[in-house]
Amino acid sequence: MADIHGTQVVRRVGAILRAVGSRGRDGISAAELALELDLSRSTVHRLLASLAVEGLLDREGSRWRTGPELHLLGAASSPRYNVRDAALPIVRELADLTGESAFFSARRGTESVCLIREDGGFPIRSFVLHEGMRFPLGVASAGLAILSFESDDWIDEYLQSAALETRWGASHDSSLVRARIGQTRETGYAVNPGLIVEGSWGMGAAVFDGGGEPLWALSLNGVESRFRPERQEELGRLLVEHAHALSRELVNWHS
Repeated sequence: MADIHGTQVVRRVGAILRAVGSRGRDGISAAELALELDLSRSTVHRLLASLAVEGLLDREGSRWRTGPELHLLGAASSPRYNVRDAALPIVRELADLTGESAFFSARRGTESVCLIREDGGFPIRSFVLHEGMRFPLGVASAGLAILSFESDDWIDEYLQSAALETRWGASHDSSLVRARIGQTRETGYAVNPGLIVEGSWGMGAAVFDGGGEPLWALSLNGVESRFRPERQEELGRLLVEHAHALSRELVNWHS
């Protein structure tokens, strides 16, 4: 029983750290955490207080944000896992060429996590995605691009258990996600036509490791008027070209 309880605590702590990290500078309140993680407020408050003592979280007013110990732990693991140095120049080039906000995301289990954001020169921007933000695979263009190049069997199992429409709405019904997967495989790039926030469009392309696994993605995000059909082909071509270049760069980086 003690082992089961301990494992449960670890899972809850992990979920809290991920949820806080995904909110970036905005932070998150204890009440929002309790609702998002389906935990009692007393449990959340107890875990938050313990994590703050360890320096893993900080509290500013009613908002909780990541603490200094997480930064130190991240720095310590950076030499093994950090791919930012390889990705950053390519993300910046995408932002410069398109004028849109460009992103680099990594796959973590069944989620995509934004690691880099670089804004282009177009003055009107969408702020749906920021560094640390997480989405389930199949939600947002980066996660859709990654999911689209998984095996059919894996996709079937994932969509059956993920129930994306429960949180993300009817537009993420499995049949509609499968249709977008088919389109992504056909064109090589994913399109999110304002499904998360109305008027905020995104496009993404998968980045592969040496074994052909879709472990990362490049994406662009902006206002709907900048993603009209006549421009999507141009943006898609740039995304795929840069994704292929980054795939080669990361294979060399890991070798």
